[in-house]
Amino acid sequence: MKKFLLITFLTGLIALMASGQSKTTVIQQQPQTGRPNIILILADDMGYSDVGCYGGEASTPNLDMLAREGLRYTQFYNTARCCPSRASLMTGLDPHQAGMGWMTSNDYHLPGYRGDLSHHAVTIAEVLKDAGYATYMSGKWHLNLSPTPTSTKENWPLQRGFEHYYGTILGAANYYDPGYLCRDNKLINTGTDSVYKPSTYYFTDAISDNGVKYLQERDKQKPFFMYMAYTAAHWPMQAPEEAIAKYKGRFDKGYEVLRAERLERMKKLGLVDNSEKLSAFDGKPWASETSKPAMLRRMETYAAMIEIMDQGIGRLIKELKEEGTYENTLIFFLQDNGACAELIGDGLTRPLAKNPDGVKKLSPDSLTYTNNPSITRDGKLVMQGKDVMAGPADTYVSYMQEWANVSNTPLRKFKHFVHEGGISTPLIVHWPAGIKTPGEIRNQIGHEMDIMPTILTIVKTTYPKEYHQNAIIPVEGVSLVPSFTNQPIVREAIFWEHEMNRAVRMGKWKLVSEGEFKNGSYALSSAWELYDMSVDRIESNNLAPKNPLMVKKLSDMWENYAQRCLVYPSPWGKIR
Repeated sequence: MKKFLLITFLTGLIALMASGQSKTTVIQQQPQTGRPNIILILADDMGYSDVGCYGGEASTPNLDMLAREGLRYTQFYNTARCCPSRASLMTGLDPHQAGMGWMTSNDYHLPGYRGDLSHHAVTIAEVLKDAGYATYMSGKWHLNLSPTPTSTKENWPLQRGFEHYYGTILGAANYYDPGYLCRDNKLINTGTDSVYKPSTYYFTDAISDNGVKYLQERDKQKPFFMYMAYTAAHWPMQAPEEAIAKYKGRFDKGYEVLRAERLERMKKLGLVDNSEKLSAFDGKPWASETSKPAMLRRMETYAAMIEIMDQGIGRLIKELKEEGTYENTLIFFLQDNGACAELIGDGLTRPLAKNPDGVKKLSPDSLTYTNNPSITRDGKLVMQGKDVMAGPADTYVSYMQEWANVSNTPLRKFKHFVHEGGISTPLIVHWPAGIKTPGEIRNQIGHEMDIMPTILTIVKTTYPKEYHQNAIIPVEGVSLVPSFTNQPIVREAIFWEHEMNRAVRMGKWKLVSEGEFKNGSYALSSAWELYDMSVDRIESNNLAPKNPLMVKKLSDMWENYAQRCLVYPSPWGKIR
């Protein structure tokens, strides 16, 4: 049955591609003069209001500068999870169309759920490389099936359009000793890398420094595309002590007060309406927190992680300015999902290793094949637990649900979910040569799948119908270029599905439903909810009972989307 479904899908796809169009790949190379360089910066597991120019406490002067000189978007979306978002961003498709309807840990042998980037999708790097761009990537990939020492590298970055790559193939990393660390196609560790040898290793700095190195060593006769995929501020909460110390006392007022303060800053920045309220607080109150020192330390570390990323972005900007390419470099900054409420390191203090007595010390040249090594290179057991003080290499904890609620101010829910807190991201677009209204805010509704068609529109390069003899699914996103001059972005609707969480956004209307994991699978646990986003971005007033016709219209549209974009056939069964 599964084989039949796959054959049917491929046959239909090829027929669609052939309908009135040539199947030959023709990517027209444009004259190099005037074509912008492009830097695409993606942060990891951060909330809507975390960076300074969106209301957060972390020091982000470089991102703030890009916002002052560029545009900030208030209603921009991702797909609620790491690897589906990366698939959508890289291809301009819905994540299911790119084969990434769920995670990279499982191949369900269904077209939308391979856990491996589809060859019926083409990446930004593949298209731009064929159009004459130099292509580089530094950071987190997370777009192929969870690798083993013997697995294929067919979907690693160099095989998907990048000329050079430094980073980790896995979805998370110890910041002092990242697992599955690679340079180009070669597995390395922080000590065996012959190219990058800092006095003190920290992964966020390594991502930035290697990005700067690519800029310095590139062929200056070509425009370049560089994808900077940071792991900041994904768990584990780890940062150097001197960076954490800067935030000592900054968060002592606790969850509720800090949320209220953020909302007021967001109003002054013009990011939300003055009538905006906070969503209901989703967690225990600060007054009842029994581990205050450890919880404060986690948020202090989180802020330090964001600041270190911003400092690295500053080094990229400095290099662009020194070489005279800053004005004509198009820079995007966005995030892969909302803030993360996952409880990593809750409970009693304990070693990460299930059998700590059996853990062997790593040799200097041994490779790490996991995102959570249970022992450090100098032989310390890595610890978890609610009272563990975050920061050092021998800790492995998240910052927990209550801080995630602060990070998503003022929105509802978190990563995984498709309520606003799970899918809303800042978007900063900076391009002095192309954007003539610096500092303005854009309220147009957009999605990360729009980044690829935006780039191709700007560089005047066509989206291929076939690539390496594979029929390519037509791009799902639309260009954001009209919004640069504050014109509307024309589309009917945007759709979501992740782990049975479903949503539709059409104009001011949003239809959303929450999924639940039970009995070993995902299941629908709530009916459709309907919200008017023009007055209720925090999703507090469910209008579904009063608007059954709108619910029917949008739910029918969602079903059509699910059929068209390979949500079906689903490993979770028919979603009803």
